Amino acid sequence: MLKVEIFSSPGCGKCAQATAALKAAVMELGADKVTWREVDVLKEMDYAVDLGVLSTPAIAIDGELVFASLPSVEKLRVALRQRLAR
Repeated sequence: MLKVEIFSSPGCGKCAQATAALKAAVMELGADKVTWREVDVLKEMDYAVDLGVLSTPAIAIDGELVFASLPSVEKLRVALRQRLAR
């Protein structure tokens, strides 16, 4: 099972778009294959910095920063599928 984290900050419009894109991808791939959580960078700043998050939104998969900015829904799907195929 993949563990996906969306790094966001309060009031970030692009963060809401990233969350919506991830929800759509998870629905398509199956909730039994992907778990996700939203990480508030203001509350977990040390963790975000350790992963290399410099701005929001950012997306990490299995503890690795994969997208440092808002990806397209298709790029997110491709990345998740590739990781599931491993």
